Amino acid sequence: MFDITYIVMLIAIGIGGGVTGSIIGVGGGIIFTPILTLMGLPPTQVASTSLVAVAFTSISSATSYARQRRIKYAIASKLAVLSIPGAVLGAYLSTMISVDYFKLFFSILLIIAVGYILLSSRMKHRIAEKKPRLNPYPLLYCCAFAAGVVSSLFGVGGGIIFVPILLILMRMKMYEAAPASQFIIMISAITGLAIHIMLGHPHYVYALTLASGAFAGGAIGAELSAYLRERLLRIFLSVTLLFVSTKLIFDVLYDK
Repeated sequence: MFDITYIVMLIAIGIGGGVTGSIIGVGGGIIFTPILTLMGLPPTQVASTSLVAVAFTSISSATSYARQRRIKYAIASKLAVLSIPGAVLGAYLSTMISVDYFKLFFSILLIIAVGYILLSSRMKHRIAEKKPRLNPYPLLYCCAFAAGVVSSLFGVGGGIIFVPILLILMRMKMYEAAPASQFIIMISAITGLAIHIMLGHPHYVYALTLASGAFAGGAIGAELSAYLRERLLRIFLSVTLLFVSTKLIFDVLYDK
């Protein structure tokens, strides 16, 4: 049973993850999954429980972005469809991975995410000055499938793959990439979540508590994204994720 303090804490985490994920476009799962992992849930419950909150976040923020007419549906819908098979595969893979490997692989994913979060603001300006030499679509479509796998396997929504590929391969600005990413995440998260539910994975009390905060946070983040400067948020989030990844690796190596 949860006491009121615990419920308030999870709602606050949901709001924080929803706001952060919506503004940067990577999905709140990058916040939810580490916390659920540190709470000791098995990989299937971590991924599926996080995906409930991620789905609520993406629905909320994508709806807000749609009202603002900021979603580029032509490319977002194609990537969303291509992410669906990966999302289905990722849900099944979560049943086969051990807790230690889950922590280790997710730690690596967090470190990659930190690199992206810190460098993407510089990267997008340099990329904008260059013209693409090759057809970007084959790689783009392969990345969409991979992002679907990551989304359902780790419960992070796949935004840490979608946003970089939209910036790099499609030459989008962050203002354009974040809304498109949230739309794609919405589709892949709902797909992966449906498979997880069929397999009986989610911890519904955790999930609905997080989701209630994430839904509000996603809408807030989408509204604030046009006004906030991202630099301090990126630094704070990066330090937090590095701390969590270090903790997870330490657990794998020494908590025997």
